[in-house]
Amino acid sequence: MHIALYQCPPQPLNVIDNLARLQAQVRLAKTQGVELLVFPEMFLTGYNIGAPAVQRLAEAANGPSAHVIAGIAEAHGMAIAYGYPERSADGRVYNSAQLFDARGNSRLNYRKTHLFGELDRAMFSPGADHFPVVELDGWQVGLLICYDIEFPENARRLALAGAELIVVPTANMLPFEFIADVTVRSRAFENQCFVAYANYCGNEGHVHYCGLSSVAGPDGTRCVQAGGGPALISSVLARESLLEARKSNDYRLDRRPELYRPISDQ
Repeated sequence: MHIALYQCPPQPLNVIDNLARLQAQVRLAKTQGVELLVFPEMFLTGYNIGAPAVQRLAEAANGPSAHVIAGIAEAHGMAIAYGYPERSADGRVYNSAQLFDARGNSRLNYRKTHLFGELDRAMFSPGADHFPVVELDGWQVGLLICYDIEFPENARRLALAGAELIVVPTANMLPFEFIADVTVRSRAFENQCFVAYANYCGNEGHVHYCGLSSVAGPDGTRCVQAGGGPALISSVLARESLLEARKSNDYRLDRRPELYRPISDQ
């Protein structure tokens, strides 16, 4: 699979322009043969926008913006993953990410389960126990959002469900470059899968994003990594890398779950 990540400054409160940016990047990525394009966390609206704006701009998973993105995916024959504020049927608002396939079908909608500090908690409800893994062009794919990847249990759960690629729309900020530089590679290595981490760069109010978007391989190497500025980066994922990483030992098979139960509820 040829995957690309779009690293950019946020454009807060501007859904129309963000949809236009999304379409422009899809067109550009199409010329490079990209099959899946990943955008950052809360890409449609910006991340650090405050609770009143989130309430005003939140949409249903099948809302107007989703219909536009589905059309873009179908028109260009490209899968798209992006972050947005989701309003559920009961009126709650979630920090969500959605994956459309190249035919414009919604394959996966995930709600962020681990909220980061007061910034997240002031704007969103935490997602429930829903960690689906879906097939996309022959690959098993799961979604997490930003802070979620910092909890090893989340990535492990997806890996045990068969995920070969974990897609992570992100809004990671200074001084947490360590997460982008080290943790992402660790999650890929310990779960022997690919991890695609699409971050912002630049500033949004008092938040300074660190960039460093990357695709990490199942052996812990960086397949590709951005710097601190805007970039469209891409990498071709090889299934052989998964098999090679699991050849000498397979963490999934070597686990001893009975040893971990005492800490599972703490």
